[in-house]
Amino acid sequence: MGNIQVAIDGPAGAGKSTIAKLVSRRMGIIYIDTGAMYRAVALKAIRQGINTQDRERVSQMVNNIDIKIEHAGNEQVIYLDGEDVSGKIRIPEVSVGASNVASIPEVRLKMVDLQRKIARSSSVVMDGRDIGTYVLPDAKYKFFLTASVEERAKRRYQELVEKGITNISLEEVKKDIEYRDMNDASRELAPLVKAKDAIEIDTTCLTAEEVADKIMVHIGESKC
Repeated sequence: MGNIQVAIDGPAGAGKSTIAKLVSRRMGIIYIDTGAMYRAVALKAIRQGINTQDRERVSQMVNNIDIKIEHAGNEQVIYLDGEDVSGKIRIPEVSVGASNVASIPEVRLKMVDLQRKIARSSSVVMDGRDIGTYVLPDAKYKFFLTASVEERAKRRYQELVEKGITNISLEEVKKDIEYRDMNDASRELAPLVKAKDAIEIDTTCLTAEEVADKIMVHIGESKC
């Protein structure tokens, strides 16, 4: 039957990661947070003093980067050059940097190659910006999650507070999200856009569990 591929796309803060984790657990297959890969690239650039918008230097740097994804229990662990950076890639500076490096074609090509290799070897639930349109265009199950900018900013701000990051305001988080929306939608290679065959779900007024329920219903119906 081959591997099962579930693609979940959408803008920053739409709930993709949380919902993708829930779906992967219910289906009993691997969850891949592709955004974490770009965050790892951004973290390395920041550590080396490289402007994350500097295409030439970032492209050179990514030729010598080692990114691995493993799973411990129900959690994804991402390694950058052998170091577990799962917690270090979630700060706002890295979030903006990730959007910048993701706009660099050389970075996307390297990360997409890795993502496709994982999907060929295992059944996956994969979330990102271009999974259904570019990374896994033939995925059987495609979803596009949306939410208002205000709701997405509130969610991301709450996540940061829960992680003890309090040196940023809600308004700053909203500006970061608006910047990432613009950056992701206008990039040269594989911009953020809803796949024609994706099912769109507005998560603004729904809990993560409710969205996961909707996705599982669609998957169940398509199996019949």
